[in-house]
Amino acid sequence: MQKTVIIIAGPTAVGKTALAIELALHYNTVIISADSRQCYKELGIGVAKPSEAELQAVQHYFINSHSIQDSLSAADFENYALSQLQHLFLTKDVVVMVGGTGLYIKAFVEGLDQIPAVSDAVKEKLSTAFATGGLPWLQAQVREDDPGFFETGEIQNPQRMLRALEVKWTTGKSIQAFRTNQKKERPFRIIQFGLELPRTVLYKQINQRVLQMVADGLVEEARTLIPFRSLNALQTVGYRELFDCFDGITSLDRAVELIQQNTRHYAKRQMTWFKKDPNMQWVNVGDREKVLQQIIQQFIPM
Repeated sequence: MQKTVIIIAGPTAVGKTALAIELALHYNTVIISADSRQCYKELGIGVAKPSEAELQAVQHYFINSHSIQDSLSAADFENYALSQLQHLFLTKDVVVMVGGTGLYIKAFVEGLDQIPAVSDAVKEKLSTAFATGGLPWLQAQVREDDPGFFETGEIQNPQRMLRALEVKWTTGKSIQAFRTNQKKERPFRIIQFGLELPRTVLYKQINQRVLQMVADGLVEEARTLIPFRSLNALQTVGYRELFDCFDGITSLDRAVELIQQNTRHYAKRQMTWFKKDPNMQWVNVGDREKVLQQIIQQFIPM
């Protein structure tokens, strides 16, 4: 059988984790997470990490694998996943990858362009400025220094904007100048499935999940992370809004409403990203068992 990675992608709260676990159990295999936040061991409720029961049911990679003190990029994930697969394919014919971080999945599938190294001094300067000025400062700085990226890039994503400024301040060139769009060949087969739901259903699930997170202790978790709030890993929906609440900028009720709203916006951006991929096979995940069988039937070993 040809070695194969089955990718399960889609927006937050659509049901990727549960389906991926069922798929992994069917093939007696493991899961590589493609989530840029669930890899941090200090984060839990706020990043919708799989439960202990789910982690015990199937072995996961890139979950609780790093510290929020670590600086991770899509290139780091690409290298991590490829390295793990070298070992996993010695005993597995199929590996499942699941996540909603589009750039991480793109890096794994296609590879990334070579971007010049950035000094720690530049990173520290930008991190300090961002911690002081927040997202408004970051957006204004990107608009001034790299207007091309500002027009076409993810200007609601602090990590992407910080990366753009790092490259601009280091090289004097826009990060877009280093993009070649040349895809790398992988020595294994990749099959991609995107999960979707009607927007009203997805948004209802998002709203309910946020309320469940709060009930499970999200506010208390966020309080323990206040000393690390300036780190890139904490520039995340679910934590930013609560930090503002702790600062007295918003009430707790309003913070929860903003988490719901910003999560819905994030889900919309995820769908926009994944819908651009012509290799993504889309399935409606309303009936999970039916979808599971649909994926299994489409996946014909070679």
